[in-house]
Amino acid sequence: MPDASRDVPVHSSPAVAANAEGDEIEVLESIDVLPVAPEDQWKSLFDKFDSESSGFISTERFRDLLAAHGSELDPHKLEVLLALADGNADGKICYQDFVNLMSNKRSNSFRRAILQGSRQLKGAGALGEEVGLGLSQRLVRHIAYETLPREIDRKWYFDSYTCCPPPWLILAITIAEVAVFMYYGLQLDRWVLQVSSPHFLRGPLPYHPKLRIQAWRYLSYAFMHAGIEHLGLNMAMQLLVGVPLEMVHGALRIGLVYVCGVLAGSLAVSVTDMTAPVVGSSGGVYALVSAHLANVVMNWSGMKCQFKLFRMAMALVCMSVEFGRAVWLRFYPPAFPPCPNPSFVAHLGGVMVGLTLGVVVLQNYEQRLQEQSLFWIFFSVYLLFVLCAVFWNIFAYSLLDVRLPPHAVSSRGGYMSCIVPPPSPPGL
Repeated sequence: MPDASRDVPVHSSPAVAANAEGDEIEVLESIDVLPVAPEDQWKSLFDKFDSESSGFISTERFRDLLAAHGSELDPHKLEVLLALADGNADGKICYQDFVNLMSNKRSNSFRRAILQGSRQLKGAGALGEEVGLGLSQRLVRHIAYETLPREIDRKWYFDSYTCCPPPWLILAITIAEVAVFMYYGLQLDRWVLQVSSPHFLRGPLPYHPKLRIQAWRYLSYAFMHAGIEHLGLNMAMQLLVGVPLEMVHGALRIGLVYVCGVLAGSLAVSVTDMTAPVVGSSGGVYALVSAHLANVVMNWSGMKCQFKLFRMAMALVCMSVEFGRAVWLRFYPPAFPPCPNPSFVAHLGGVMVGLTLGVVVLQNYEQRLQEQSLFWIFFSVYLLFVLCAVFWNIFAYSLLDVRLPPHAVSSRGGYMSCIVPPPSPPGL
């Protein structure tokens, strides 16, 4: 069978010629990439950029160039090309955007949209101009603008999202956290500040330095919270940020960031705050929130969410309030005499995961993570940190002769209180 690309006229634009006919689309489906165009065929279009003193041309000018240098193209596929070239949706295309368009630096969502064309891209206009949408469709569109910086990705997500599977992971974690809090609230008969109860650390979930050999505690501590204010703030950020991110990126990616944040939080405490226990899901929550905020800042011009500056300010205020509560609770415990109080370092561990691994995971929408070199760099650094923290927990406590606070389990297998008798009054 002759090569389909040889039937295209020589004067055609490489991107247009490669996608003009339906049989060529089938060829693209088999190789899953768009062909690399010879550089000498780009010259006439490159010269158009060189003639512009600003280094930009408008999308309308780019549309005219495609029409002048290529054959007829399906209108839906033409909109895909323009949306990819104008990645920031600002009406201008720079030289590097054009180079990326003509090379293989294309996202999976772009390749899939090109291959399926009008079967998925139902409208030629911007997603924000869609009218007659139902409540669920408006919600999906709102989430697309909240989380994705590129118009082509927003269009693809809006047209392909089916809510199957639903965002179950963050909801399941939140329900489990509420159930554990209710259980301990009934057991301790305390709801506002459970951590001040002498029996709070008795269960099998919280991390305690004396029980660090029980490896599940490095993750299970996320289901316990210091009090209702701690649970409330974490739930608010977890649902408002985590659920939309899971709807866009899927449970696997969001679960990876969340679990890495939780594990990094407990390990960071075991290395830097060696005498403190840990409770709360702040490590995972802060990993998601910091990754999302960093993604918004890095793609500020492309993010079309309403009141994005105000929303970022509110998120930072909530994070600061929750972090300040944790710092106060660590250094000014409410119990007298004080029990060992949870550390705040887990918050910082979650933020570091979000700003490194989380940003890469969220930024590469619909791209295979195993093909991203930056993802493997950050993931390798994270694994190295986990390995060093494990060796630290095995050897450092004995080598440094760290004096640990009493834990909840006695030598006979029962439970003991961390409260000691108060001093006797003077003169007795």
